[in-house]
Amino acid sequence: MPKVKFDILESTCVPLPFENVDTDQIIPARFLSATSRQGFGDNLFRDWRYTKSGEKNTDFILNDPHFNGKVLVAGKNFGSGSSREHAVWAIFDYGFRAVVSSFFADIFMGNALNNGLLPIVISEVLLKKLLDLIQKDPGTKVKIDLEKQIFTILSTGDSVKFNINPYKKECLLKGLDDIDFLLSIKGLITSYENNKIQVK
Repeated sequence: MPKVKFDILESTCVPLPFENVDTDQIIPARFLSATSRQGFGDNLFRDWRYTKSGEKNTDFILNDPHFNGKVLVAGKNFGSGSSREHAVWAIFDYGFRAVVSSFFADIFMGNALNNGLLPIVISEVLLKKLLDLIQKDPGTKVKIDLEKQIFTILSTGDSVKFNINPYKKECLLKGLDDIDFLLSIKGLITSYENNKIQVK
């Protein structure tokens, strides 16, 4: 994935008010043979975005020009099903930088954090309110402050603190993956190993 630092994001949202959306719906299995992470966004929600004849399904939200933004707001239990990392690649490659829901499958959440996509858990009550607001006004914006771990609906002032693993938070803020992080502390690792040798 491209190295993208995540700090403060203000954006409109795309609503996907369906529960139990699984990874096969996010990226169908027939598209998993690609060797590069790029290009998966073209097939995000492929079977919902297009008809069997290959034409755009005008009823699907991603094909509605009124809705756009870098935040996907999804129903409860998003990312269930298989552990395919490709689901996150597709969401990220499409242009989303955060996904908001009241519950994520654990493996999906881990894959998201490992690939620069921020999953934010909010209450079911606030999720419903946000989805309703977006449907009524596609211009509804949210603000995500990763440093402070605060999620805000700008039009209403509703604001909540969200949880995130401290290590993954640091990686997102600096735009690092696990290998980049290890390389960034190479000096500390070398110093630690040298000290161990001296103690022995």
